[in-house]
Amino acid sequence: MHRLEVPAPHAPPLAVGTFDAIGPLSRAEFPHRHTFHELVHVTGGTGAHVVDLTRRPLRPPHLGVIAPGQVHQWADVRGLTGHVVLFTDEFLLDHPADRELLRRLSEQPLLELDPDADAGVTRLVADLVEELRHGEESVLRALLHVLVARAGRLLGPPPAPAGTVAAEFARLTGRPDLGLWSVSAHAARIGVTPGHLTEAVKAATGRTAAQLLREARTREAQRFLLRTDLTVRQVATRVGFADPAYFCRFFRRETGLSPGDFRRGGENHHD
Repeated sequence: MHRLEVPAPHAPPLAVGTFDAIGPLSRAEFPHRHTFHELVHVTGGTGAHVVDLTRRPLRPPHLGVIAPGQVHQWADVRGLTGHVVLFTDEFLLDHPADRELLRRLSEQPLLELDPDADAGVTRLVADLVEELRHGEESVLRALLHVLVARAGRLLGPPPAPAGTVAAEFARLTGRPDLGLWSVSAHAARIGVTPGHLTEAVKAATGRTAAQLLREARTREAQRFLLRTDLTVRQVATRVGFADPAYFCRFFRRETGLSPGDFRRGGENHHD
């Protein structure tokens, strides 16, 4: 099987183009993930887009966001057309609140666009393509911000604003490549005490940081079990368990299945 981590197809912090222009990886049919954000505007085609364990049928026009760390692939796709916008976390420097909006967008199925919304996205993407030729980074950042903000409107009213600490915790739990598997490790990364982090997350979400972290750890293990041929011992190591037996107990407690049974279930977990 393919390894999940793949290098960025473009070195710059922002790349925009059609699926063909960006290259084969933009329509890859094997599971993979990136360390950058990917926004896809699908204007034509049939098949499905699989993100983590969810299969999303194509009914263009669509707008979708794949966050850093999410495992995705295209499945049984024919005639795929549209544009791809790739950008690093650092490219959001002028508009840090966009990170939370992108996280929310990445949790949604492909958004279906009405004719007006589709025309608006098409214009913004065309503006990005044109401005990329001139290389004016401040203008590119502004256009990207408008595109993300307008995509966010399609989600409806935002939830009650979370505190900065809780929002940063949510962002970090979506980055399994950082290898932060404990509340204390997240607290140290954010620069607060574990107790303060727990209180902030509880106030913002109604759930404990430990609960959310267990879910994130379980999702990452599921990705490796379904999308790679790593052994259970290797998967345990990748999600921060030194003892494979303890990992198996943890996984069974969280999912009701052993790692082996979950892997043997295969494609049944996509539905």
